[in-house]
Amino acid sequence: MSLAGDGAAVMWHEARPEVKADYYEWHNREHMPERVGIPGFRRGRRYIALDGQPKFFVLYETDTPATLTGADYQLRLNNPTPWTRRNSALLINTSRSLCRVAVSLGTGQGGLIMTLRYDVAQGCEEQHRRLLAHKILPVLADRPGISGVHLLVADREASGIQTEEKKLRIQKAFIPGWVVLVEGGSETEPLDAACREMLTEQALTAAGAVAPLHRDIYRLQYSRCKMPGSVG
Repeated sequence: MSLAGDGAAVMWHEARPEVKADYYEWHNREHMPERVGIPGFRRGRRYIALDGQPKFFVLYETDTPATLTGADYQLRLNNPTPWTRRNSALLINTSRSLCRVAVSLGTGQGGLIMTLRYDVAQGCEEQHRRLLAHKILPVLADRPGISGVHLLVADREASGIQTEEKKLRIQKAFIPGWVVLVEGGSETEPLDAACREMLTEQALTAAGAVAPLHRDIYRLQYSRCKMPGSVG
């Protein structure tokens, strides 16, 4: 397993151009350190789009999915700082899911990541999971240049919990039900080619995936692990 835990929070969003500098300072100096300091949070990563949108992809790895509905995380979500209030109100095109890690294979982390987010038709979940877990992702993990492959399945009820931070957003966030992450090195072409060969829309929709399937490639911008002296 190359993810740091069995739970994951994934978010895609844009920051309005006029506040981008403040967004970076807030996210680097306050928001991600605050999140990773929560008990059960292990690591946070932020990526910027190379091919696709929205502009930013954020990944938090947690001990278990229960961390994401626990009292410590909910306390932070319901008591946003003034800096968080200002920036949360200016985030747009947001998608956010709280997930369990269904599959995580690989040797480590990469500087690039392909994100694939979509939903699966009711009744097809197990068929779809088996296709990815047993036929596609293990083969993809062994491709040259691939450092990690992960399947995340959203807890829709947990993802839909209303919090004070959510109330600040001008747009309601979408909740992708299924998320595939593929990590690679410094070259986008091998990563993109491997994903397009192995994760075809035809194969995924035949196993219950519901269009549209949003496929984007991002480059790592910032990463934060739990630091010495952090809680948890």
